[in-house]
Amino acid sequence: MTITAELPGMNEKDVELSLYNWMLTLKGEKRSEHEDKDQGSSERFYGRSQRSIASPMGADEEHCQADFRDGVLTVRIPKSETVDQGRKVPIGSPATQH
Repeated sequence: MTITAELPGMNEKDVELSLYNWMLTLKGEKRSEHEDKDQGSSERFYGRSQRSIASPMGADEEHCQADFRDGVLTVRIPKSETVDQGRKVPIGSPATQH
C-alpha cells in the first residue's frame, strides 16, 4: 500500500506520522510569518491539519517507511508475508467450557 500526500508550504519537521492499531495518522502544522517594515505591518498564519487512514488487513506495519521530498509525503506499507487467518471460537455455555 502506498499513500501520497501533498503538503505545500510544509517541510519534514512540520509533519508527524504515526501508525497504531492499524490506523495511520498524519498531522501537520504550517506556520508563516511575514513582516513589512516599510509598511509597518506584519502577518502571521497558523494552520493545523490531521488525517487518519485505516491500513489494510495483512499490512506489515513493522516495516512501514516514509519519505518527504519537495512538499510530498510518500508512505509505503508492505504486505505481510504471513496473514493472520484468525482462530476458531468455541460455541457453548460457559459451564461446558472448562
